[in-house]
Amino acid sequence: MSEKADIEEFTALASRFVELANKMKDEGKPVQMVNAALMSASATYATYIHAGNEGYLKPSGVKKLVDTYSNQVENIQKIKKQATDQG
Repeated sequence: MSEKADIEEFTALASRFVELANKMKDEGKPVQMVNAALMSASATYATYIHAGNEGYLKPSGVKKLVDTYSNQVENIQKIKKQATDQG
């Protein structure tokens, strides 16, 4: 796959999670609970892909995961700022 196709697929996958979260919100679930559940699911899945079903992350693995999440938040903010600056 090309980098552009990878970005498009990544964006489509992320959009599916946002759509599901919005559906939960529309069902009357508190947005703070939806957000916390989504973060918990992400942390659970990240632990699984790095340590398996029976494993866990050592402190260095937790730090890597936190740093990765922080980078994602920063990237989203850059994208949102660029969109705001452009109009």
